[in-house]
Amino acid sequence: MFLHLDTTWLLFAFLIIAGFGFFFGAALDAIMKENGFGPTGNTLLFIFGFFAAVTVASKHGISVSDLRLAVACGLGGAFFFISLLALIKAGMARLGS
Repeated sequence: MFLHLDTTWLLFAFLIIAGFGFFFGAALDAIMKENGFGPTGNTLLFIFGFFAAVTVASKHGISVSDLRLAVACGLGGAFFFISLLALIKAGMARLGS
């Protein structure tokens, strides 16, 4: 999907996702505090999770040409990715203590 986008549209999509990622990253940092990854870390994880989820959905044959479906898939993947890494971090902290 991303290979078919023009450079301008790809940059535009990245900047919008980065903006949403910073908003959600700051909110998650306020909620999770020391259990999180900081606002910048949460933002980077959000961006990676979003694009990874849309790419995986596209590879599995799910048509993400509909913007609402692509955004829903991306947001779900981003929050799943952050939740999975937070769970791993909490498990490692518990085993380390």
